[in-house]
Amino acid sequence: CSRPQKVCLCPFLPVHPLKVSTCLYIIQHPAEESRVLRTVPLLAACLPPDKCKILVGRRFNEDRYPELATVCRNPNTLILYPGAEAANLEEVAVISSSPSVMIIIDGTWSQAKDIFYKNSLFRLPKQVQLKPSISSQYVIRTQPTNTCLSTLECAAVALSIMEKNKSIQETILHPLQALCSFQLQHGAQIHHSKEHLLKNGLYDKPMPKNKRKLRRMELLVNNVKI
Repeated sequence: CSRPQKVCLCPFLPVHPLKVSTCLYIIQHPAEESRVLRTVPLLAACLPPDKCKILVGRRFNEDRYPELATVCRNPNTLILYPGAEAANLEEVAVISSSPSVMIIIDGTWSQAKDIFYKNSLFRLPKQVQLKPSISSQYVIRTQPTNTCLSTLECAAVALSIMEKNKSIQETILHPLQALCSFQLQHGAQIHHSKEHLLKNGLYDKPMPKNKRKLRRMELLVNNVKI
């Protein structure tokens, strides 16, 4: 896990990489590389190298990323990104029998939105989303809403659905739970979602002057999907 011995997460990783037929392509915003407590390295440590490929960047075109372009044109490729056009992954998995490829964007919500909408390749695969049925266990980082998940959590849930194996989710979440536990023991604080803080009058930062950002906060408070 490349962490100091006293906070080593290796005992919480699977002894052998998980055997999965689904291949993940993690499209990582460059800002995520510099974050100390990111989840993608833990995800990669749980899977075979050929089943978890990480591409770092903001812009992806066919000339520079021919392999990615081929993947995006594959009819079995899915992209995990919520929205009005997205189908529920559970429903797609029921009718899918072939090994699939899934693209997941790794970054803040604004970074992920920028990557998704400014790269036409990512509109080629079938767009899917997860049902907001679980709360994030990544409690040492603030999420926009109570049902927003980290990249590792999204991958864990998605793989368990695609592979029809609930134990995959539990195995991948194990090192994340240990990471959060270690950080809390060493002085980290539990981070409630921005939605929770706003609704309970606990948001202690200055409200944004930007009307668009202010509107997004109003939607969070009023339980409107954004």
